[in-house]
Amino acid sequence: MDRRLLAVVLATLAVLAGCTTALPEATPGEPDGGDGGGATVAPGADLTPTGGGSVTVTVTRVVDGDTMKVTFENGTEDTVRLLGVDTPEVHSENSPDEFEGVPETDEGSECLRRYGERASSFAKETLEGETVTLQFDPDSDRRGYYGRLLGYLVVDGQNFNYRLVAEGHARVYDSSFSLRDGFDDAEASARAAGTGLWSCAEGGTGPTATASATPDGGSVDGRLAVVAINADAEGNDNENLNDEYVTLENRGTESLDLSGWTVTDEAGKTYTFGDVTLGAGERVTLHSGSGEDTATDVYWGQSSAVWNNGGDTVTVRDADGEVVAERSY
Repeated sequence: MDRRLLAVVLATLAVLAGCTTALPEATPGEPDGGDGGGATVAPGADLTPTGGGSVTVTVTRVVDGDTMKVTFENGTEDTVRLLGVDTPEVHSENSPDEFEGVPETDEGSECLRRYGERASSFAKETLEGETVTLQFDPDSDRRGYYGRLLGYLVVDGQNFNYRLVAEGHARVYDSSFSLRDGFDDAEASARAAGTGLWSCAEGGTGPTATASATPDGGSVDGRLAVVAINADAEGNDNENLNDEYVTLENRGTESLDLSGWTVTDEAGKTYTFGDVTLGAGERVTLHSGSGEDTATDVYWGQSSAVWNNGGDTVTVRDADGEVVAERSY
């Protein structure tokens, strides 16, 4: 073979070899320094699918325990919904019936919300700012119903989705993916041991109180509570303003006349209630967009999103300007 031709062939092979990136090897049970706590990684967390493809991304923001904003190496931004898992909600109400054994009560829902906060914190500590592998599954679509990417995030060789389930931060989401059996086994073990959110089940101990937990919905005097916050509307927040909302509940035994009461965010945007009376135990939802007010839903009339997806504080004041409820997320 001509020496010049041989040189070209060898150079081409070298370039092709450099384009193939293998996932880092993992040893089950090794301590993972990524969560800042020196916790032992659950055995099996190195579980990854065969096929499906992968790409390198940087996690720029954690929306909640199972949803992240990422940037690709070419600068493109996208949203990832972690495949096969579901962490409890922190911006809206939970449905305890989705979590086996958790009582369908206010206490059960509140217990799940606290663990949703913990899942979000765990995800932020482990993922935010990190460059990781986004691994796709051969048995799943690459995008879900809302257009978000579906996949696993692999950090230091560990499948983060699996860790969420094995360590009690999430349940297995009822969907088709190649690692389903392993995830189901991990959930069964966590549930049997009462690990994490499964301590919310009947007979469980529930979460230990933390400074960030607000079991009373931020109520100052027991009259009114902020029971739900949905800061991150589906799709573009500014194009779906009525899916951005906060829900208030009368926790007292008497009706509350909300006329002149206000709801304010950290930036000082203020909504003032009109002629609204909330009976004992009743709720009213304040949507950021426009619509016709009813007894259960009122509308702010904003032209852009109010609540910061990355964190904000809902402050409710009565007609005298006294704070009656305040809840941060």
